[in-house]
Amino acid sequence: MEPTAAEERTKGTNGASGNGGTPSAETFDVLKPTDGSVLETVSVATPEEVAQTVARVRATQPAWEALGVKGRTHWLEQWRDWLLDNRERIADIVQAETGKVRGDSGLESIYLEMAVNFWAKNAGEYLADETPTPGLLPTKVRKLRVRYRPYPVVGIISPWNFPLILSAGDAIPALMAGAAVVIKPSEFTPLELIEVVRGWKEEVGGPDIFDVVNGKGETGSALVDEVDYMHFTGSDRTGRLVMKRAADTLTPVSLELGGKDPAIVLADADVERAANATAYGGFVNTGQVCMSIERIYVEEPVYDEFVERLTDNVKELRQGADGRKYEFEQGAMTSPAQIDIVSDHVEDARSKGARILTGGRRKDQDGDWYEPTVIADADHSMKVMVDETFGPVVGVMKVKSPEEAIEMANDTRYGLSASVFSGDTQRAERVAEQLEVGACNINDALVNYFHLEVPMGGWKDSGIGWRHGAGGIRKYCRTESIVTPRLPTAKSEPLWYPYTPKRRKLMNRLYRLLNARGLKARLGLGKNR
Repeated sequence: MEPTAAEERTKGTNGASGNGGTPSAETFDVLKPTDGSVLETVSVATPEEVAQTVARVRATQPAWEALGVKGRTHWLEQWRDWLLDNRERIADIVQAETGKVRGDSGLESIYLEMAVNFWAKNAGEYLADETPTPGLLPTKVRKLRVRYRPYPVVGIISPWNFPLILSAGDAIPALMAGAAVVIKPSEFTPLELIEVVRGWKEEVGGPDIFDVVNGKGETGSALVDEVDYMHFTGSDRTGRLVMKRAADTLTPVSLELGGKDPAIVLADADVERAANATAYGGFVNTGQVCMSIERIYVEEPVYDEFVERLTDNVKELRQGADGRKYEFEQGAMTSPAQIDIVSDHVEDARSKGARILTGGRRKDQDGDWYEPTVIADADHSMKVMVDETFGPVVGVMKVKSPEEAIEMANDTRYGLSASVFSGDTQRAERVAEQLEVGACNINDALVNYFHLEVPMGGWKDSGIGWRHGAGGIRKYCRTESIVTPRLPTAKSEPLWYPYTPKRRKLMNRLYRLLNARGLKARLGLGKNR
């Protein structure tokens, strides 16, 4: 797999990787986004080390599966309690390597705790054997059972914007399903995942079915080659590479590939709530969320009021590094390469006549900082309305009708999620039903992700497959159908050998009676066709 923008940031030395599991001489530095200093130097796992890690957890996986949901819940709940006890320390690590403010960094561990509780409550039901009823008379002599059996080893390649939610958070349902899990985190942000896996191993003493391998594109490729199922979150460009690599081994994949999420504000909306919601939905985590509201379509009668309220909200956002003090709403950006994209989108909009109402430039200081930015009078000739920005920028466009808003919202290759604001929730739902997205929030932003009961995933270039809901754990499983006779069996069956004209004629008549509809058809009185 070719290097990603994330890899270009790392400052490593390329030594010989060694053979037979000899530790790699290659390393990369994890940088602190708030000032560019080095936090820690991490060793790259060689392909041989990746293979050894996967083989080791694979050997332990059958015993893990044999524990059943109740036994696996025991271990995951112990880990949840460790997360609770270490929440502040984990948030410190999150802040240091991502540049998040405290109000955002604390969400990472909280989500993991919530996810353990959700899957502990629901995994038994979602993974329970199914017993379909045979639909045809001749087949009713058999009982049917469908089982969900985990893939032995699940691989996860995770991004840098939510280094725990989008790594360990995706591992929890896989572990609860009975799979072993190996994760390759982003090179930008491996430290917090290393710590929570260490906590599982050393402090919880959990079974050896959960591990992490660090590295760049070669490490990710090696992981795809070794595992039985691959879950990837990141850019659609890299997602395509993962899928191509997985095709070589026929390894199934799920891909969550980001978005260009729209919000629609109808003329009857509560404009103040819409402005408050889009300020949060567009700028939380400094806009580095796959579900960020990046473009807003506002009906003409409320356009000026909405733009004014949104701009006032964004102007009040405080930006800085706050430690544990909860002093700021906006942190640094995690990737300097992403700042280049944000700057390009803003300058493109500026050059094409859009109004930059607040922000619109990098901050002149050490680290990776970009001001929260509102762009008014945007349109689809501008990158900020059609390409994923993934930063603290929203574009606002005036529309004449809900129909135009729907058309513009769907004018994208992405389809992750959306928001619709209206004083009439039924009207908002009718608009939502016409949007080409995997989820839509009515009079709200981002909240669908925290409702683990419903699927979260994208249409179009936003990905393949889903997290959450029953499908979010069953995707880590293979189905096994077991068909058993209900009655004592004879020595032979009518369909078995030998074939004879008499037997075939009898079977044809029987299946005509069973399959035809109407007396004439069943008796064979109609025309032969």
